[in-house]
Amino acid sequence: MERTLILVKPDGVKRNLVGEVLSRIETKGYTIVALKMMSADRELLVRHYAEHEGKPFFEPLVEFMASGPIVALIAEGNRVIEGFRKLAGATDPTVAEPGTIRGDLARDQGTKVVQNIVHGSDSVESATREISIFFPEL
Repeated sequence: MERTLILVKPDGVKRNLVGEVLSRIETKGYTIVALKMMSADRELLVRHYAEHEGKPFFEPLVEFMASGPIVALIAEGNRVIEGFRKLAGATDPTVAEPGTIRGDLARDQGTKVVQNIVHGSDSVESATREISIFFPEL
């Protein structure tokens, strides 16, 4: 059974959208196998976004992700990585399709980095690495 890391970002937590995001994941038929609300420190975020280090958006992204609590969860199911990314919608909420999390719930806030409610792993390798960062106890 495939697993993925999903993060409800600070904008989603601040806007009280955690329940909506969890509901969409469960309604799709995926199982939530681990869940926690946390504050992510710089060290954890630098590890998580390591592939973006040195890019112009790296520092604003780390700053945004550290700006408030996040919800980290592991979802499980057949092809859950691909399925959740489709459920989340395009990274840019302005062009994300209606019916997706980003298409329905996010919009361009005019900030340094896109605030788009959720993150989802993009591959089995990324999911394995990201789950170990956010859930080292598993």
